[in-house]
Amino acid sequence: MGHPRAFTTLGRVTSPVPARDLRVSDDERHHVVSLLEKATGRGLIDLDEFTTRVDTALAARTRGELNAVLVDLPGLVHPEGRVHPTAPAHRASTRPATAGGTGPVLTAELGSVTRRGSWEVPPHLRIQVALGSAELDFTETEIPHPVVEIDLGVTAGSVELRLPENARLQRDEVHAVLGSVEEKRRGGDGSGPLFVVRGQVRAGSLEIKGPRKRLFGRRG
Repeated sequence: MGHPRAFTTLGRVTSPVPARDLRVSDDERHHVVSLLEKATGRGLIDLDEFTTRVDTALAARTRGELNAVLVDLPGLVHPEGRVHPTAPAHRASTRPATAGGTGPVLTAELGSVTRRGSWEVPPHLRIQVALGSAELDFTETEIPHPVVEIDLGVTAGSVELRLPENARLQRDEVHAVLGSVEEKRRGGDGSGPLFVVRGQVRAGSLEIKGPRKRLFGRRG
């Protein structure tokens, strides 16, 4: 019976990857967005800079790139991603993108905006949300237009749309980056207006619902 062969692995021995060069996960990007929310709440950065840094955080590939948006914010740093205190590497200032248009703008920045009951629905509506929420209920108002276009720009916020039971919906052009888009409604007969929803949801949420359920003859 012979002796077992000894196997050796040939090749170059590489040094460990520095922490700043490690790849980041979606959970880590979410964590940094939450730190930027805190910085905005403390008045360290304004909303323009908040949205710019969120864009950079969502596009970051390494911990060094991710932590670059935090280096000038005292007490806020992502673990194992410390970088040298140079100027933060973020893009030129941009607000949340929308698809454009000439319709009225509903803005919720560090706050909320609500439309319920009877209200004037324009054929083209733009919704801008940053660290806030928007709730629009179309179920109890008259909609004189066959098509209602809604352009979204959401950064670390939430939008809830309630559509009439017989409404049709087109949302193929809604893009979510570390965000969520949910449709929670029953399809009606399609005899109502067409809602065309498009835009971007960054680290936020969009919920599209039907009419509220009726409890004891009243809507709940």
